[in-house]
Amino acid sequence: MFYYIEGKLVLKTEDCAVIDCGGVGYRIFSTRPSLEALGEPGSAARLYTYFNIKTASDMFTLYGFATVEERDMFEMILGVSGIGAKTAANLLSNVPPSKFALCVIGDDPAYLSKHTPGLGPKGAKRLVLELKDKFKNADLEGVSGSEIFAPDADDENEAVSALIALGYSGDEAKRALRGAEGTTEEMIKQALKNLI
Repeated sequence: MFYYIEGKLVLKTEDCAVIDCGGVGYRIFSTRPSLEALGEPGSAARLYTYFNIKTASDMFTLYGFATVEERDMFEMILGVSGIGAKTAANLLSNVPPSKFALCVIGDDPAYLSKHTPGLGPKGAKRLVLELKDKFKNADLEGVSGSEIFAPDADDENEAVSALIALGYSGDEAKRALRGAEGTTEEMIKQALKNLI
């Protein structure tokens, strides 16, 4: 319906922004990264929009994103059965896009459900399963280590992520890590020995 809305930022809250465009204040729900990218109230603002219609309750909601890529990712997540707009926005607020792609490629729904309010284990598994083909050829070159290794991840998840970053599939990494113990580095060394 609307490709983007541009105007003066009137208000910014934890989950939405109000942009005055031609005397009309549009309340636009958004993700944390997109809201952080907006300036202070009074400054010029532009959000690329998605018009969400919740047919069960006849609710119309506008979602906006700082970049077209983030909006496209939001739409892709919404395409998964059982995932609503609020959950998709929560996911993009709490999981960086490259980490999200890594979780899908590496078959790690546990990380997604743990870090996304409103997304349970079953929904996370369905999300990973339905999007796996779309991320098959994802280019993860240049992904920073801080995005691959979450600060609160346990040693086994870090080891799996490291092996995936080295080019092994999630299943190969998990099989190679069976029985591995110690620090993350020790577990990776043991897994690499198992893979060779």
